[in-house]
Amino acid sequence: MDWSKVTVGFALTGSHCTFEEVMPQIKRFTDAGAKVVPIVSNTIMTTDTRFGSSESWRKQLKEITGNDIISSIVNAEPLGPSKLLDVMVIAPCTGNTTSKLANAMTESPVLMAAKAQMRNQRPLVLAISTNDGLGLNATNVGKLLITKNIYFVPFGQDAPAAKPNSLVARMDLIMETCEAALAGKQLQPMLIERFNY
Repeated sequence: MDWSKVTVGFALTGSHCTFEEVMPQIKRFTDAGAKVVPIVSNTIMTTDTRFGSSESWRKQLKEITGNDIISSIVNAEPLGPSKLLDVMVIAPCTGNTTSKLANAMTESPVLMAAKAQMRNQRPLVLAISTNDGLGLNATNVGKLLITKNIYFVPFGQDAPAAKPNSLVARMDLIMETCEAALAGKQLQPMLIERFNY
C-alpha cells in the first residue's frame, strides 16, 4: 500500500503501560511515508506515571510524527469539516474512552476527533486496552463492534488468570488493521490469543 498518500490520525488515551508498545507502531506509519496527526487525551497532557512522564511521551510523539499535537477539543473539532484524516486510530483505547465513544459522549480531544471521523463516514480503528472489556465494558465493546466504519485491532485476554476481564489489542497489528479498514474490511481473526502461559 502507498502510505505516502494517506493521512493517519493517531490518538492516544491513558493506558500508560502500553505506550512503549504503541510508539514503534506510529513510527511504522511515518517510515512508510504516511502523514501522522497526533491527538492526545487530557490524561496524556497532565499525568506522569511509573511508565514515563507526560512531557517525555509528548516529546517522543512530536519527534516521531513531526507534527503538532492536537490536545484540545477546540483544535480537534476542525477535523470534521476539513476531512483531513483518511483513517483514525485510537491506541491505546481505554475502557473509559470505549464507554464514552459507545455512548456518544464527547469530552476530550480524542473523542471529538473520533466523532469528526464518524461524521465523515471514514474508518476509525480501535486498539483496546481495558481491564473490564469482559466486565461492565463488554456492552460497550459490543456496541462498537456492530457500528459502521469502526474496526478493531485484533485483541484477546492478556492475563486471564490474574485479570479475567482484561482485554488488550495486538498493537503490532495496528498498521495492518488500518490497511484493511481503508478497504472497508475488518482484519481477521479479530479475537486472538493475546497471552502467554
